[in-house]
Formats: sequence, C-alpha cells, structure tokens
Amino acid sequence: MEFLAAMMPAQIMEHGPAIVVVIPLLMAAVATVMPNGKAGWTIALVTTVASALVAIAVAVNVQSVGVISYAMGGWEPPAGIEFRIDDLNAVLLLLIAFTGVLSVIYALPSVADEIAENRQALFYAAFLVCFAGLIGVAITGDAFNMFVFLEISSISTYILVGMGASGDRRALTAAYNYLILGTIGATFFVIGVGFLYMATGTLNMFDMAGRIPELSDSRVIQAAFAFIIVGLGLKAAMFPLHIWLPNAYAFAPNFVTTFLAATATKVAFYTLVRFAFDVFWPEAPFVQISFLWVFAILGIIGMLVASIQAVFQHDARRLLAFSSVAQVGYMMLGLGIGTLAGVSAGMLHLVNHAMMKGALFMALGAFAIRFGVRRIDDLNGFARTMPFTAIAFTIAGLSLVGVPMTVGFWSKWYLGVAAFENGWWWAVAALIISSLIALAYVARMLAAIWVAKPHHDRTGAIASSRAPLMMLVPMWVLAIANVWFFFEPEFLVGLANAAAEAALAGASR
Repeated sequence: MEFLAAMMPAQIMEHGPAIVVVIPLLMAAVATVMPNGKAGWTIALVTTVASALVAIAVAVNVQSVGVISYAMGGWEPPAGIEFRIDDLNAVLLLLIAFTGVLSVIYALPSVADEIAENRQALFYAAFLVCFAGLIGVAITGDAFNMFVFLEISSISTYILVGMGASGDRRALTAAYNYLILGTIGATFFVIGVGFLYMATGTLNMFDMAGRIPELSDSRVIQAAFAFIIVGLGLKAAMFPLHIWLPNAYAFAPNFVTTFLAATATKVAFYTLVRFAFDVFWPEAPFVQISFLWVFAILGIIGMLVASIQAVFQHDARRLLAFSSVAQVGYMMLGLGIGTLAGVSAGMLHLVNHAMMKGALFMALGAFAIRFGVRRIDDLNGFARTMPFTAIAFTIAGLSLVGVPMTVGFWSKWYLGVAAFENGWWWAVAALIISSLIALAYVARMLAAIWVAKPHHDRTGAIASSRAPLMMLVPMWVLAIANVWFFFEPEFLVGLANAAAEAALAGASR
C-alpha cells in the first residue's frame, strides 16, 4: 500500500479526506445521464477504483503522521466541519473502498440480469450516493454531519432495495419497512445529537469529548447517550432492533445485498464504538452499565436467537440474513467487553465477517443468475453443476462457522480470549453454542450442495455450468482471502489492534 500511496500527487495526499467523498457524489450525477447500464457500470467502476486508491493514500498517511484533521472549506474546527481520520476509522475507509470495487466488478452481469436496462444507470448512480454516504459516516468528525451522511447512505439504500421489485414484489415491502425503521433510527440519533449540542455547545465530536466528562452527571448527556445507542443500534441491526434486515437482504438485488452485508452494519457498529469511547466518557457509570447490560447481553442474545432463527429458514438469503444479525452480536460482545482485547476482537470480526458474508452472497447470486434459485432445496447438486462457485461458498461457509484454516477461526478465538480475560466464562459458552448452531445451518446448505441429488432439469445436456467470470473473480478474491488471512493474520490483527488502541486512546483523553 505504501508504494501506491507514494505514487499519489501531493494535492491528493493533502486533500484526500475530501476527495474520497466528493468523487462518488459528483460521479453519481454523471452516472444518471449515461445512456445505458454498461456506461453507468463503467462510471461506477472507475469511481470506486479511484476512491480505493485515495483511501489507500489516506490510510498510509494516517500510519505515517498520525491523526489527520481536514477542515472543510477552510473553516477550522470546532466551528467548521471536520473530517478526522485515525487508525479506528481508517479500517472502515479501506473496507468500504475495497468492498465497493469488488462489488461493482461483480455487479455487471448481476445487475444486467435483475434490473431493467433503462434503470441501470440510475441504479449505479444510487449506489455511488450510498457509497459516498458510508465513507462520509466513517471519516467525519462532526456529529451532525454524521447524521447527514447516515441519511445520504440510507435513503439511497431504500431505493436500491426497492429496485429488486422487478424480480420479487416483496422488495417494495422490504424497502418500505426499512424506510420506516431507518427513519426511526435516524430520528433517535439526531435527537441524541441535539441533546449533546444543547449540553456542550458544539457539534465537533473531538470538542464534545473534551467537555462531556465534566457533564457526565447531566441527565441531558445520559438521555443523549440513550437516544444515540438506540438509533445506531437500529442501523447496526443490533438485536432486537434488527427486524428490518432479513427481508431487506432477502429481496434486494443480489449486488445490493452483497454490498450492504459487507459494509452497512459495519459502519453503524464503528459509529457505536466511536461514540462509546471517543465522544462519551467511558468511565461514566451509565456508559459502563451499557457495556455489560446493553452491548454484551443483547449481543449474546442476538448471537443465539438469530442463529436459531437461521436454522429454520428455507430461503437461503433469509438464512444468511439472520446469520448476519448473529454476527453483529459477536461484534457487540467485543464492544461490551470494553477492553483493548475485546474491542480489537470486535473490529477484527467486523473485517472478517465482511469477507465471509460478501463471498457467500456473491455465490448465491451466481447460483441465481444461472438457475434462479432462492430456496435451500434449490441448491441440490450444485457441486456438480457449478463446482467453482460451490467451493467458494463452502470456504466462506466454513469461515462463518469459525472452522480452523479459515479467517473466521481467529475472530472467535480472539473474542473468546478477551472474554476469558474479563472473567466472562458465560460469554465463551455462548460463543461455542452459537458456533455450533451456525454449523447446523451452514451444514444444511452444504449438504444440499454436495450430497443431495441434482435436479433433473440441471443435469440433462449440460453437465456443468460456470457463473460469469465477472462474478467469479471477486467471489474468489474473497474466498481466497478467507483462507489466506488464517495463515497470515498479522495484517488484519494489526489493523484491529491499532483501531482498538485509537478508540481507547480517545477514551483516555
């Protein structure tokens, strides 16, 4: 990454935090006037690649000089809007950027199959708006600006989910429910930000952090914390605020589900970490209580309940959607432990889960584009008809369970170690039970793929069928990453540790 950053012009290095958000916003407008879907896809691909290169430059700059503070419009913080990037959100910036590139590569055949030609350019424009919004949430240092970027990403996401109606009309209901609940979450969040502004007189999060410890006994600060946790918990699909997620993932276009599963809830989780440690004073009693009784306990309940719900699903994408709720529970447990090891484990699982679930949804999309499958029973015999996709799905599925030789093992290992260090043996027991339940629902899908007899209509004249190369390449990049980072975990563990240290450093100011 250092080599790519060294090739960047000085102006890009200097203004990278603004450029990485402005590029997709501007190019979204360009995508809307493209004459066809392929032209819109080209705009999206060039934009995400450019954003990824700038993101690398920004992340390398953070490693070399420390925290980057960028004043938008020349108005210095705390009066002006600040983009503030440290080791905590640099991880999110890289995750969103690289996931965006892989998802757009995957999108060309997938979107062409599911979205009408005359809507594809607009579809890519909405994606770029969502992409910019997620990056903005990750790097802004202004609490109200964070609300604005949350809504930018959310509103475009409602559109993207609803555009799945051409394949299944239930996508409209899913998008409507997502809209209602997302609006409720945003309302709670902005009310909390309003309370913080009333108590501190500032919207700059770094400035807030310096004033809140003196006000930790204030009922206004405590109310702000409660509103923000509920609002962000809904955005992150934290149990029991997750009811919007299963249908949104199940009925959205395959490309949308892939991108959202790898990014949206991760950004909301990061925002929870940022507020819990960097904005509010974590030594305050009401924050300490929330670590155990909100994040840890609800995280564990979500791990178990959502995993059990996944076992009884017949739709493959709904199964993986409930699995995502359970995986958010793992991250919440890491946050709830509240130590350097716990937050690091939560951040590591954030990255690892993006790789696992991205590969799984990409594989389901590849199955769907060839045979239109949705139910688990429809996967019967795909190991013979689509072997390359079946192997990638299997690798990602085993990683989801946490089987050794996959990166998912390290997530659960470090979470277990952090829980043991905290004396939470009951959390370790919940980790094991949840993993066993995950084994049960993953085994259902793998048994259908590898053991069940293929359907006759798939085994006639064509012995095997390969997904389009544009879908196979990003899917296998993620599948290989799930194995590669088991044997070479130092890079991801280093990123997670640096992110956790940045969070706790903010807490000790």
